[in-house]
Amino acid sequence: MKKYVYSFDEVPKPNTWEWIFKLGNKGAQLAEMTKAGLPVPPGFTITTEACNEFYKLGKRWPAGLEKQVKEAMKKLERKTGKKFGSDKEPLFVSVRSGSYVSMPGMMDTILNLGMNDKTVEAFAKLTNNERAAWDSYRRFIQMFGNVVMGIPHEKFEEILDEVKRNKGVENDTDLDAEDLKEVVKRYKELVKKEKGRLFPQDVWQQLKMAIDAVFNSWNNPRAIAYRRINKLREDAGTGVNVQAMVFGNMGNDSGTGVAFTRNPATGAKEHYGEFLLNAQGEDVVAGIRTPQPIDAMKKILPKAYKQLLKVYEKLEKHYKDLQDFEFTIERGKLYLLQTRTGKRTAQAAVKIAVDMVKEGLISKKEALLRIKPEQIDMLLHKQLDEVAKKEAQLIAKGIAASPGAAVGKVVFNAEEAKRIVEQDPNEKIILVRTETSPEDIEGMHAAQGILTARGGATSHAAVVARGMGKCCVAGSNDITVYEKKGYFITKDGLKIKKGEWISLDGSTGEVFAGKLALVEPKLSKEFKQLLKWADEYRKLGIRTNADTPKDAKIAREFGAEGIGLCRTEHMFFEGQRIKAMREMILANTKEERRKALAKLLPYQRKDFYEIFKVMDGLPVTIRLLDPPLHEFLPQTEKEIKELAKEMKVSVNKIKAIIKALEEFNPMLGFRGVRLAIVYPEIAEMQVRAIIEAAIKAKKEGIRVKPEIMVPLVAHATEMKRMRELIEQVAKEIMEKAGVKISYKIGTMVELPRAALTADELAEYAEFFSFGTNDLTQTTLGYSRDDAAKFIPKYIEEKILAADPFQTLDTSGVGQLIEIAKEKGTKTRKDIKLGICGEHGGDAASIEFCHKVGLTYVSCSPFRVPIARIAAAQAAIKAGKR
Repeated sequence: MKKYVYSFDEVPKPNTWEWIFKLGNKGAQLAEMTKAGLPVPPGFTITTEACNEFYKLGKRWPAGLEKQVKEAMKKLERKTGKKFGSDKEPLFVSVRSGSYVSMPGMMDTILNLGMNDKTVEAFAKLTNNERAAWDSYRRFIQMFGNVVMGIPHEKFEEILDEVKRNKGVENDTDLDAEDLKEVVKRYKELVKKEKGRLFPQDVWQQLKMAIDAVFNSWNNPRAIAYRRINKLREDAGTGVNVQAMVFGNMGNDSGTGVAFTRNPATGAKEHYGEFLLNAQGEDVVAGIRTPQPIDAMKKILPKAYKQLLKVYEKLEKHYKDLQDFEFTIERGKLYLLQTRTGKRTAQAAVKIAVDMVKEGLISKKEALLRIKPEQIDMLLHKQLDEVAKKEAQLIAKGIAASPGAAVGKVVFNAEEAKRIVEQDPNEKIILVRTETSPEDIEGMHAAQGILTARGGATSHAAVVARGMGKCCVAGSNDITVYEKKGYFITKDGLKIKKGEWISLDGSTGEVFAGKLALVEPKLSKEFKQLLKWADEYRKLGIRTNADTPKDAKIAREFGAEGIGLCRTEHMFFEGQRIKAMREMILANTKEERRKALAKLLPYQRKDFYEIFKVMDGLPVTIRLLDPPLHEFLPQTEKEIKELAKEMKVSVNKIKAIIKALEEFNPMLGFRGVRLAIVYPEIAEMQVRAIIEAAIKAKKEGIRVKPEIMVPLVAHATEMKRMRELIEQVAKEIMEKAGVKISYKIGTMVELPRAALTADELAEYAEFFSFGTNDLTQTTLGYSRDDAAKFIPKYIEEKILAADPFQTLDTSGVGQLIEIAKEKGTKTRKDIKLGICGEHGGDAASIEFCHKVGLTYVSCSPFRVPIARIAAAQAAIKAGKR
């Protein structure tokens, strides 16, 4: 017969994955604490497997479970010297849920089970405390009636409040035994009225119903939602923990509390927690009475306080991590009811990990594995004040596209955003758009944050915002944006006009009305120490995606070891540059194009020189022009007329060129290497700017390491043609200057064909940089700007495990990367391999990059520390296998 029930003292290795999954974390830790000799009331756990069988059998107990439960209860009776249902020495139990991961408050708990009209009298005599007995009974009826029988909690509270009002008291503790007897009587009448039957007096029936209720709570709406939000397993099931009751409501020598072994907000090693005198566990959580800080126990319950200090020390030494534990004091004696790894802020996580290494509790490797990469993200960006958030009006939610916070006045036009900030640099604005385009770059730069109604986590708004370290909430289906009319409307009908204040939380995707307070992040010495440790273990190089000297400087300060992607197109949108770019597009001949490009050359050269200066000694990968030309042209009638006047051409000519450049699918259209093949003069100008900037920098003693990257290559013949062009231009410039620059030529692998023919490409490419944003689009056939319409549903329906634009699709896109690596290295053994898509800052994707042996990952500046931690974690995990 399959074993479904384990007493706390018969589990061989409780704190292991096998037993945590089998018993649920709560049951496993009760067994672990029992084994460690901590004061835990005895009990047993029904396995998660029994829960899953319960559902398979149409909500019936599997064969053998009832017998095993009764045997476990007999064993519990022997241990406690009490008998379940006895009218002399009754045994009372708690029945609690517990899955493999703590889901606080999501599933059900019943306390004081075993109370009935006879056992309450026996308990009163046994303890000589009639009030505590009847208080426990009324609590049991209320909890059982609500959780198990489905009677609304507030109906019980109404009765209790009425009894208190009639007596003229405020607190439950002010009611005496006779008052509580009246409460019990009226509670039982409520049950009869609501359910048409008497409150169950058979203790075995109570136990069976309570276990059923816990099993059923695995699939209640809040538990399902919690698992979806936190990406937890749906097939895990919950354990059921049946434990002998200890009573914190026995008087002023008793109580209950929740404590942490360190401060979970700051990480400080201090006594953190709260307790209530003469109370049971749910009172602390319910907030009906105001708890006292843990250290107040020193005066009130000195003996129990000393016991608690020993528990603090023993729990941390045993678990070697922050513990969140519940306790009850019964007549001066302390008991532990559960412990779990405590949830903590990002700041606390880092401090605790580093401090525990210094204290000798854990190793540096363990410290690094404790940190969640998304926690590091929270440390690097401004954040909204949590107190202010609680009091603010939440008006919309979207994709948490770029973390941090932003507070500003709403503006709907990028040019206006730029103009406002130029006129008053202290002006705080938030750019709100249906979606953004490359032409919005200066407005985005001027804004504190960006809010869009369309687009996903790797949309233009999201990618650029992360690169700038700007807060961004993207793809909010809760708003409809009317840019021309100057307002947006929320799903609740609230109209937010231009100039009104809103606040964004890019870490949660929340949008608030009004001006909320911001909290500046402070990078602690512990954070810097952790990053140093990460660098000791990681194998992957960490580069950054940076288009400006400012971004490059930020990234270098965060530990970037080079630039893996410098996008040149963003450099063309500033001031006079866009005019020269448009002049080039409008040109009729090669000579006219060269003339326009000559105006751009000084700007490009200066840009590259400034970046080389910041990245002295480190490689800089510069991508040649990638987007289609139509993105540089105006779209509105007003802008077209202004351009026609400026360029001294007709409006019709500009419209004709715009029309000619229109494409049904620009992502797969006339862009990337195709532009350079058709208009080689564009690539020639950019290569000239790179090499001339490198020569200037080298002459000044700056160590330059330029890497020229050709985008969107599909054929080796394209790569051959581009290599010849680059080498010819570079040679001419270097010979003329009398300075030799060592540089590399490579390609961005963004197309399946490029990956499949990587052996041919490697004849002409010294490095591959996997552009995983476009490689994901072209492999899956998903548009990253439109996929937000269906990807959430695909994840909900388990068609996808995660958004492939956020976490690399390792079995599809990943396989292409592996093929390209294998084929590329066969042709060129020393080929460098990296990724420069948004996946370069995603922990799971970084782990894959380590596994397949890439050289580096490249990510936005503010994700560099995350990548350093994730790369170290990947190396440590690989070493354990």
